[in-house]
Amino acid sequence: MEKSRDIAKLLEIMAALRQPDTGCPWDLEQNFATIAPCTIEEAYEVADAIAHADLSALKEELGDLLLQVVFHARLAEEQGAFDFGDVVEQIAEKLIRRHPHVFGDVRGLSAQDVKSLWGRIKAQEKAERGAGKGRQTGLLAEVPLALPGLTRAVKLQNKASSVGFDWDDARLVLAKVREEADEIDAALDAEDIRAAKEEIGDLLFAIANLARHLGADPEAAIRQTNLKFERRFSYIEGELARRGRQHANLAEMDALWEEAKERED
Repeated sequence: MEKSRDIAKLLEIMAALRQPDTGCPWDLEQNFATIAPCTIEEAYEVADAIAHADLSALKEELGDLLLQVVFHARLAEEQGAFDFGDVVEQIAEKLIRRHPHVFGDVRGLSAQDVKSLWGRIKAQEKAERGAGKGRQTGLLAEVPLALPGLTRAVKLQNKASSVGFDWDDARLVLAKVREEADEIDAALDAEDIRAAKEEIGDLLFAIANLARHLGADPEAAIRQTNLKFERRFSYIEGELARRGRQHANLAEMDALWEEAKERED
């Protein structure tokens, strides 16, 4: 098949994959619900390529993510709801509407002014859309349920903060983290595993809040820590293999862990 940089070619390929009788059996079985997890996974693959500063992988993963958009649009087109062109048109209109400082008469805004303006316009859009469809329009209603837990926690906290429901000192949030950790300790002392599990959720929420107050993205922070853990554990494995061993006790592995840390410093 001839190579093409035209989005129309990708739409044509997707249509062929979904063509009854001649299309791909797997693609023909899919629907919005079955494809949604793939869409989320591809978004994470994009983030992973960025975290590894791998531009070659990023190019590939962006293509995979674009395919998800094309797939969902094709499913909608088959139902007569909308098509890919409608998706492009709507996002183009939204970008113009939310950037009056670029495409309109508003001028002289700082980056913070732009962020605030974007938020106000977005809130107005969601209120109008919710009112028109009978949806809940409370402050927290617009935060998607499908977001990763820590990301959603931060968005909920930001929404609450916008009306003053927030601490003004990161140390107060840190105290809340300690309080939640103490409650887990108490639940473990009482051998109440159910309560301990619930308190873990409260602890994670408090940690996400602390990250927010420090200007850190908790999802990005845990991804970096995961990479650090992988890197150091790989060092342990490599050292054990070099010594002709596959297993070691915890004390030995702790010593190798410290060696890995020192090598990074």
